Amino acid sequence: MRYVYPVVSRRAHGVSVGVNLNTNNACNWRCIYCQVPELTRGGPPPVDMALLESELRGFLEELLHGDFMQRRVPEGMRRINDIALSGNGEPTSAEGFADVIALVCRLKDEMGLPPGIKLVLITNGSLLQRENVQRGLRLMAQHNGEVWFKLDRASAAGMQRVNDTRVTMDQVERNLRTAIACCPDTWLQTCWFALDGAAPDRQDEDDYVGFLETLLREGVRPRGVLLYTLARPSLQPEAPRLAALGAGALEAFAARIRTLGLEVQVSA
Repeated sequence: MRYVYPVVSRRAHGVSVGVNLNTNNACNWRCIYCQVPELTRGGPPPVDMALLESELRGFLEELLHGDFMQRRVPEGMRRINDIALSGNGEPTSAEGFADVIALVCRLKDEMGLPPGIKLVLITNGSLLQRENVQRGLRLMAQHNGEVWFKLDRASAAGMQRVNDTRVTMDQVERNLRTAIACCPDTWLQTCWFALDGAAPDRQDEDDYVGFLETLLREGVRPRGVLLYTLARPSLQPEAPRLAALGAGALEAFAARIRTLGLEVQVSA
């Protein structure tokens, strides 16, 4: 299928129905841990809405009434957890982003999916200033929507090093505020890993915790932090320089974040 793909998600503990709008492997960032092959800079082609609806409707029918779960999913994980807009680039860069959200919400209702099934947006948060994106997020909020907002480092230098972007922290803060205002169930998603044999240092931690302290002091409260490390090899040139961190290192950083009163979910 062009747009729809299944993932047995270790974090979701079930099947995540992925929607990939960036079928040309193009993104406006280039994270050094990205697993997309032949990643290029840019945005996606126009979305074929009829094809997307056909694929999503057909696959949801198979999950609900077919034997896909029995054939392809381990016992104990045979549940639909969410429909997630993620894929091979930044999903909010699609011109028809809000129309895609409306389509997914309509199919959730029409097909009688259990109300607990989430609609998840996995985003780098860089395009939240667009009215089309904000409209989509407001609609998500009405349909059990959840935003995973990427924040791997909380300094301009750190983001340039890890995400290969020149975004400023003022821009990150503005867009995060917008995400939370449009869809209150917004999490920070943070990839914490070793680079050139060294884990993120104390300054990286201080920048991150300081950024959260400022947000909370100003009344901006994300739902929590999804903290994880590398699970599969990067397909970027920096791959040999990267390494996963152990559970102990992740839990130690999570403990600092929890002192702020935020929930942290750790995936080692």
